[in-house]
Amino acid sequence: MNISDWISNNYIEVFGAITGIIYVFLEIRQTIWLWPVGIVTSAVYIWVFFTGKLYADMSLQVYYLVISLLGWIWWARGAGQTKTGEENEGKVVTSGDPEVSLLQVTRLKRRTGVILAAVFLMLFAVIWLILSHFTDSPVPVWDSFITSLSVVATWMLAKKIFEHWFLWIVVNFVSAVLFLTRGLYPTVILYTVYAVMSFTGLAAWRKTICN
Repeated sequence: MNISDWISNNYIEVFGAITGIIYVFLEIRQTIWLWPVGIVTSAVYIWVFFTGKLYADMSLQVYYLVISLLGWIWWARGAGQTKTGEENEGKVVTSGDPEVSLLQVTRLKRRTGVILAAVFLMLFAVIWLILSHFTDSPVPVWDSFITSLSVVATWMLAKKIFEHWFLWIVVNFVSAVLFLTRGLYPTVILYTVYAVMSFTGLAAWRKTICN
């Protein structure tokens, strides 16, 4: 099978990989349009993960759809100010770039971190049990780990918490290895690119932390 035939047989996954890379690029730039792109990417990967029997990851994409809508709202409303401190009465207006969100980058508070750690452990245990006993998932442990950590990381992204990048670095590397074992090669490339871009995002967001 040549490359063109392979692409024609996997065009949905290829499309999802492309929109996923665009999503992370917009995330690094803190551009609010990452959320509608994320909605499209999640819709595509619901199908990709279903056909790959990665059920927890498929369910995660449904969560992404919901959190993308919330993130869109939170980023648009922000703190009611632009980066230059100008009042905007809740409108999406920024200093020189109407696509940049108003919500400021913050550090993870200790109390929030403890709560998120507890949420992760609870989700991991519940999803692991479900996948192990009620599905034919071939990798319940790793599928559960990726899903649980991604849920936490996405919520932190929606709240623009800087440390979410550390979680994505872990998720992306583990995901790349997992998807390689499932033969989802465009997705392997996607998550490898994600992992590299996560380090770029970490450095870029560090410069914009407000407290």
